[in-house]
Amino acid sequence: MHTATAKRVRSVRPVGTRAVLAELDGLQDVLALQDLLNKSPLPGQVDVLAAAETVMVVGESAAATRAIGARLMELELFAPEVTDSGLVVIDTVYDGDDLADVAELTGLSKEGVVAAHTGQVWTVAFAGFAPGFGYMVGENEVLTVPRRSSPRTAVPAGSVALGGQYSAVYPRRSPGGWQLIGRTGARMWDLDRAQPALVRPGDRVQYRAVREVVTAGASEAREPEKERHAESGLRILHPGAQSLIQDLGRRGYGPLGVSAAGALDRASLRRANRLVGNASSAAAIESVNGGLTVEAVGDQVIAVAGAPAALTIESPSWVGSDDGDVQPGATRTVPMAAPFALLDGEVLTLGAPESGFRNYVAIRGGVDVPEVLGSRSADTMSGIGPAPLVIRQVLAAGDHTASTVVGAPELQPEFPGTGVTVLDVIPGPRADWFDQKALDSLCDQEWLVTPQSNRVGMRLDGTPLKRTREGELPSEGTMAGALQIPPAGLPVLFLADHPITGGYPVIGVVRDEHLDLAAQVPIGGKIRFRLVPDSPDFTTTKTPEK
Repeated sequence: MHTATAKRVRSVRPVGTRAVLAELDGLQDVLALQDLLNKSPLPGQVDVLAAAETVMVVGESAAATRAIGARLMELELFAPEVTDSGLVVIDTVYDGDDLADVAELTGLSKEGVVAAHTGQVWTVAFAGFAPGFGYMVGENEVLTVPRRSSPRTAVPAGSVALGGQYSAVYPRRSPGGWQLIGRTGARMWDLDRAQPALVRPGDRVQYRAVREVVTAGASEAREPEKERHAESGLRILHPGAQSLIQDLGRRGYGPLGVSAAGALDRASLRRANRLVGNASSAAAIESVNGGLTVEAVGDQVIAVAGAPAALTIESPSWVGSDDGDVQPGATRTVPMAAPFALLDGEVLTLGAPESGFRNYVAIRGGVDVPEVLGSRSADTMSGIGPAPLVIRQVLAAGDHTASTVVGAPELQPEFPGTGVTVLDVIPGPRADWFDQKALDSLCDQEWLVTPQSNRVGMRLDGTPLKRTREGELPSEGTMAGALQIPPAGLPVLFLADHPITGGYPVIGVVRDEHLDLAAQVPIGGKIRFRLVPDSPDFTTTKTPEK
């Protein structure tokens, strides 16, 4: 039974229509709300993303999200009970490249840094940056140090680091700007474990100094997957610019640092699956800008949806019965958004899109690749899921059908071409970092989609937006559709493979219904934003109880 006085959420801000951001008075309140929501989820709650001073809650629908936002303002928060049962010990060799620098920054000796790091219990406040990367806060601030002025392009996996008030272990080789003080053999992320992340939000961690790194769980290391012989499926003859396996994504793993991923144009994926009689969530091929060429292994039923493009089928060549000469096979075309047969040995080629950017190729039964965390989607940022398709790879057809018959041809929506695509944006949650002039500039100009864009986010070029506040925002949860504004003032529109936390203010969030349209804007295309101030109205001035 709680005896301490209850505290409350300080304010709630809408994050588009599918999430709300609860602001709290400090990390202890963040941990209390996170603990409460994990133990007693609210109706319609899909994900809980804790950060330095906020908790973002994702809802299953706009209506559920509005109800969640209202309910958050009513919750009473108590400090979570502390026990030793969840203590994770991480053996560390303290020989990091920045150990001497950290000693100088803190006024301690190198031995003093080690003693301070090992002499306190750290709590995993939130996850982000990469799967298995946990932001840990200590019991004191003696090791609070700034990040490096120049980030490293590659930090080795297992590096133990400090950044700001946090400590963390890099789970995989990646760029990074934190101060490196040591290294560990602990496997921070292992998909072969029932719980892939070694440490999760709310866990307590103690570092222990050792002289030698021992790689934990080496006997459980995953064996390389052997290529399965597919008696029925598609052989990749050319993957085009980039072709990936995608379904509707993985949900509920945000606290582990894993984004949803999945098809960027979900409506086109569903349409392609519906046409061949699949379940809407079946895996298909997502291909960019044409050029994909596949060969049928066995007779198949195929449908292609998304960016309109010429679909050409070549039948295999054959030997003439009279003279033995090789005769060329016949060539035919098939329509978009309609099911068609691709017989054994026939080759389908996708031409360059007439408009739009992405195609979805569905095979009856779905693409049969192993599931990772409940999804067959490739996540390009975290490296989770199947790798990009390569020449001669054979994709097996699965059994994820929903109907005994195929669907009738369908009409597709118009896709962006050389014109301007208009996307609706709901202001906030950090629109108050900008004045009306910046909001007007966001909507009054045409933004150019640059070649640096990818599935993580679309980088836009135009007249930079100016902030009205100095400094940086503490990291907080983000979602697909968020328009982050880095210091340079040029927006980044987050897409499905985005990082789950970010430290740049989000001026607005593209409506969830318009993300499919955004996915079809090509490199070099133009976007205009239109503010739609119809976000949920929460009371944001409630004074927390003392």
